[in-house]
Amino acid sequence: MTYTMRHLPHWHPPGATAFITWRLHGSMPAQFMPPKLSDPPGKRFLGYDKLLDQAQCGPLWIKDQRVANCILSRLRELQRRKLFLLRAYVLMANHVHVLLEPRTSLSKITQQIKGATSREANLILGRTSKPFWQDESFDHWVRDPAEWQKIRAYIEANPVKAGLVASPKDWPWSSASNPFPIE
Repeated sequence: MTYTMRHLPHWHPPGATAFITWRLHGSMPAQFMPPKLSDPPGKRFLGYDKLLDQAQCGPLWIKDQRVANCILSRLRELQRRKLFLLRAYVLMANHVHVLLEPRTSLSKITQQIKGATSREANLILGRTSKPFWQDESFDHWVRDPAEWQKIRAYIEANPVKAGLVASPKDWPWSSASNPFPIE
């Protein structure tokens, strides 16, 4: 099992499927009262995710179709290069959720995704030398098939829960409507 620590701890057993979430830099309002540290990690995650789904402040750059396309292109490229198998994803206005089977370390995967998309998105948006993604990501390794199904459903239902569409298949930036072929 690999373990790394930045602001959040990251444990990942070899071969385990991972649920990863990352968000835009500055997408969490400064006045946000974080969940209690005594709350279970899942409850804390849901509190942060609910706030991000509301997307009432901060940058919303992923709403730009050109930015969303650059993120999807990078995910496709890294799957083609066999860094992972992408099982589910959703791009929201200010954050991304993925469920993937890694073929290399999660730190390499997130660096490969976030590094390239940060550069390209900043070029698209006419921003230079500014952070695009928040440094930290949230990750969780999937323990069993029931949890895998629950997480996949959670990811694909995110736009419905946020009130953006009536059905997961109506959101164009999701595996529910735009799945990648598994190679």
